[in-house]
Amino acid sequence: MNENVVLTPERILEVTEDVLRRFGLAKATVVDVARALDVSHGSVYRHFPSKASLREAVAKRWLDRTNAPLAKIAESSGPAPARLERWLRTMIAIKHKKLLDDPEMFETYLTLAQEACKVVKAHKDGLVDQIVHILSDGVEQGAFQIADVKATARALFDATSRFHHPAHAEEWKDPLLSVRIDAALALLLKALEAPRKR
Repeated sequence: MNENVVLTPERILEVTEDVLRRFGLAKATVVDVARALDVSHGSVYRHFPSKASLREAVAKRWLDRTNAPLAKIAESSGPAPARLERWLRTMIAIKHKKLLDDPEMFETYLTLAQEACKVVKAHKDGLVDQIVHILSDGVEQGAFQIADVKATARALFDATSRFHHPAHAEEWKDPLLSVRIDAALALLLKALEAPRKR
């Protein structure tokens, strides 16, 4: 056992992901993580005081990776309708890719996310705030007519949840899914349009 290893929270989380991939959520323990790091489990507990806090941090790390490309779109410039559509399509594509690339880990992370309710709520609130930013730009640009930007952002997130919420993952195999996504986004974007000046 090498207690001289420089242990960072990020390193622990990286190894925890590997351990989860190898053993699965039900069997993976903090001892397994410590063994993979070649340290005592007490060293892991110094950074994460409980198994639950470690699992919560893994869920947060996963969700944060989803968030990064979306934040970039939200903060970019350009016409708000195009940015909003790109943001929604990217969010949907990220979730679908995670499921297709690694279905077992997708299931693991889904379970972790369900346990980490506060982390998931903060993640969703952050996504809604990104939509708020795009919608506010759209109102300023005269592209959108919206009375309550925050409520509209939440409604957009909820209205598209069938395409991005992991609870609907089974439905993502539908061969007509892309047609349904196109139709839903076209309808939602149309509803936000400011009337054209004559």
